[in-house]
Amino acid sequence: MDVVLVHPEIANNTGAIIRLCANTGARLHLVEPLGFSLDDSLLKRAGLDYHEHTTMVVHESLDAAATALPGRWWGFSSQATTRYTDAPIAADDTVVFGAERAGLEAGARHRIGADRMLTIPMQAESRSLNLANAVSVVVYDAWRRQGFPGAADPASAAVSATDAAAGEVGAAGDDASASDL
Repeated sequence: MDVVLVHPEIANNTGAIIRLCANTGARLHLVEPLGFSLDDSLLKRAGLDYHEHTTMVVHESLDAAATALPGRWWGFSSQATTRYTDAPIAADDTVVFGAERAGLEAGARHRIGADRMLTIPMQAESRSLNLANAVSVVVYDAWRRQGFPGAADPASAAVSATDAAAGEVGAAGDDASASDL
């Protein structure tokens, strides 16, 4: 699966998405202009050491991204009427998200097509989800539907008694501790 962020603005969000892509095997594509430098310390901090485990490509324009990713695209907007859970998002598809403040621009929505614009359900009084959260919801659900190809064996990722006694949670190398939860 390919994830496209069109004009992302917040380094922390993109860093979290880098980490998400590393953990799910998705490839990340950023469409310029970006609202931060790729050398930004916040981007690196949010992505931790996952940069080396992520395929990330920066494209000069949406046209350049479309040329590099010729398959089926799915766009996301809070104004779309089809839920992402009703779309047959496949492993070789591309999911496209807009900038944090503006969302996916009209030109991008038109390129993708109204029949492939999707939404993530929210409470009626809510406006939007954080970009990193929205991408996570969609990517993990699509990966789940595919049977989690490439995922670690759950038995090998189990918390050992030693780790639990030390206050660690999750798989080895996880940066969360019991005090973080």
